Amino acid sequence: MLGSVELNDYMLKNPLTAKADLTVYEAAQRILTNKVSGLVVIDDRRAMLGMLSELDCLRALLASAYNDEAFSTAVVGDLMSTDVEMQSPSDDIIDVATSMLDHKHRRRPVVVDGLLVGQVTCRQILSVVTTGLKEQKHRITR
Repeated sequence: MLGSVELNDYMLKNPLTAKADLTVYEAAQRILTNKVSGLVVIDDRRAMLGMLSELDCLRALLASAYNDEAFSTAVVGDLMSTDVEMQSPSDDIIDVATSMLDHKHRRRPVVVDGLLVGQVTCRQILSVVTTGLKEQKHRITR
């Protein structure tokens, strides 16, 4: 079904990122503009710091609105998840997909020596699998 099983062959090599000092409002705008479900949070060296989801942003912005606070003061570093499962480029894509399903994760950063080199998302894996199934069906019907 798949030509390769290494994550390196399917990962997004330039994922959308944010710095920890970016405001939540700016992060939410970046998420909306790029139609993604979250951002990888990195430092200036591209060291992996955490992940920020659209739900993290929504939670913070709604709380600010409810409490009549200025939401521009909240920053990504205060809200990001830091307990993030990371992958290696050589990881097996099927194992990664299974783990993502088991843990209900929509995306995983791919790192080498702590530095971000890519990201894999459910949408990417779904695309790989459906393409593989289509090719397999085409071979069978010939």
